[in-house]
Amino acid sequence: MAGTGAAGAALLVTRSEELFQGQPCHRLTLTSGDSVLVAQHGAHVISWVSGGRERLFLSPKTVWDGRAAIRGGIPVCFPQFNQRGDLPKHGFVRNRPWALLAAEPGDPPASLCFGVNADDSSRAIWPTEFEARLRVDLLPDQLSVTLKVSNLGTQAFSFTGALHSYLAVSDIEQVRLSGLGGQKEWDSLVDTHQTALQSLQCVGSFDRVYSAPHAPMHLHDPQGGLEISNSEGWADCVVWNPGAAGCAGMSDMAPDAFAHMLCVEAAQVFEPITVAPGGHWSASQRLRALSA
Repeated sequence: MAGTGAAGAALLVTRSEELFQGQPCHRLTLTSGDSVLVAQHGAHVISWVSGGRERLFLSPKTVWDGRAAIRGGIPVCFPQFNQRGDLPKHGFVRNRPWALLAAEPGDPPASLCFGVNADDSSRAIWPTEFEARLRVDLLPDQLSVTLKVSNLGTQAFSFTGALHSYLAVSDIEQVRLSGLGGQKEWDSLVDTHQTALQSLQCVGSFDRVYSAPHAPMHLHDPQGGLEISNSEGWADCVVWNPGAAGCAGMSDMAPDAFAHMLCVEAAQVFEPITVAPGGHWSASQRLRALSA
């Protein structure tokens, strides 16, 4: 399929369905060459190519069995962040098949929308009537991912979560992250609280939670960086790199993978979000590719 928008031929889009590592996926491709690939397993964005470069990190050691979480890309963590509760780590929707609800390859942005609802297996561990939708929007040099959570039941529920974006970098020792200066910072590795520096070098094991900035962040990379914007609705921003020691303990990560990725996550870590019966919540993360 193809469509045109305000930018004319540059926004002509093709949409295709394909198997990637045996998993059903959906791809949008612009005539500029920019593309996004989303797996139905977890509604997981596994590739975003912009400016001729892959902008997301995807571990070549990922287990593609349709059950395990995909290592890399943009996992959807819901309804729990990490192990801060009684549910499976980072919730359970990243391990579930999502349905493709809509594909809009016409007027900009081109988009894909996926959904997952409560079922008997989810109610057994989290007795709620929820609906989660993920919308993926593609424009030249831009990718936007929006998570929407709806309460379809008669009782309020609360959740935490994240868009756990794995960003590809040329060499972790050469990149810097700016835009978090002055924000509250919690270093989870040593359990200390401080104020963030203007420029972060995320070398070695790095796992910190920041109060969400109002302005965009910038990932500075000699090969071309990113502008990262987390919308209102996310209270926190998580910056994570496992380092060499962390990679050594992960069966689905190569020993040197830490050198080529940095997670900058739109997150809700400390204060759960409550959704009233019939209510909705949504928030997004936008990535914009920058030239070198």
